[in-house]
Amino acid sequence: MISDRNILTALAVLAITQVIGWGTLSLPAVLGRDMAVDLGLSLSAVFAGNSVLYVAIGLCSPLLARSFARHGGRRVMMVGTLVAAAGFTMLSAARGPISYYIAWLGLGVAGSATLSTAAYVVLNEVAGPGARRAIGALMLVTGLSSSIFWPVSAVMAAQLGWRGTCLVYAALLLLVSLPLLAALLPKRRNEQPTLASDAGSAMARPEPSQGTFYLLTAAIALNAFVTMGLSAVLIELLKVEGLTALEAIGFGSMLGVIQISARALDLLGGGRWDAITTALAAGLALPLAMLLLMVWGGSAGAVAVFIVVYGLGSGALAVARATMPLVFYDGAAFAKASAQIALPLNLLSATAAPVMAALLTSFGSNTLLSLTLICSSAAQLMLLLLRLLRPAVAASA
Repeated sequence: MISDRNILTALAVLAITQVIGWGTLSLPAVLGRDMAVDLGLSLSAVFAGNSVLYVAIGLCSPLLARSFARHGGRRVMMVGTLVAAAGFTMLSAARGPISYYIAWLGLGVAGSATLSTAAYVVLNEVAGPGARRAIGALMLVTGLSSSIFWPVSAVMAAQLGWRGTCLVYAALLLLVSLPLLAALLPKRRNEQPTLASDAGSAMARPEPSQGTFYLLTAAIALNAFVTMGLSAVLIELLKVEGLTALEAIGFGSMLGVIQISARALDLLGGGRWDAITTALAAGLALPLAMLLLMVWGGSAGAVAVFIVVYGLGSGALAVARATMPLVFYDGAAFAKASAQIALPLNLLSATAAPVMAALLTSFGSNTLLSLTLICSSAAQLMLLLLRLLRPAVAASA
């Protein structure tokens, strides 16, 4: 059995490296307009860098399955961190669309080896049956990435410009993330007992139908489309609603804290409810938040209520997205299903930022909010169907 100390050490290392990894990639959310002016691109073209990122993550994640199995998550994450540092160095030197998108391609390849999927693989290696709670605990901290790095990016860019900020982030990966992964992240445990346990679990729970898998994938991907897209354009959305740049950054930075509060409630719930129940409850908050902002407009009070409602829903949904496959799949089947879900999930997420940026700049905030309302409502219907299809063992739990 893996000791609690190993799990806590893994959580501490992954918390720091995931906050750095996701936080540095949120650069366009704060500095998108500065980057657009400097590169001679439209704002939506700048946000298309996020599209390249998620497409690369989606395409590369299934390809890394063998590397994770053969070498373990720790080694894969170390190599990915080196690639990420190179990607930020390339981004700092970008002079036009080609070099800009090549840099984001490199960051996407690195992300497939260092971000969420990689972290969950490592937690499965270290925590075994306790991986679900470990993932929930990790996501409590990683939700702070935007709250920490949005204001940090704004302050650094004021002193160094967005290009200098990219170089600082490359150094941060090399001087903080890489040594932590190399020196402190626990190595994976012996795989043989895990495989045997997984085989027994697979026999105990029949694999769900393809229809269930497609519903699960669609519900996860649609909610991710909404939350990923809004995360990228949130500051610009709040500006369009009438807030100043400082007010928009201030409200946006509050979002991470609220999301963490929602994740804490789910973690404290322990085994009282499964991830489908979490997703259903949290999924109600998304369309409600869109309606509130559409009806009330962009006053400070309306924005504050929107941030709270949307933050609670999106925070809990982030945990549910990572753990919903555990409701239907055991052990090795969970790893396989997660790899298959990663491709459509990231491809759809890739379109979110540019689509929402284009809608916001061309048609205004209400059109953008209407799209997110439709997508989140459709995902909610799929979750209701999944609740009926979940295995009896998960429902009783």
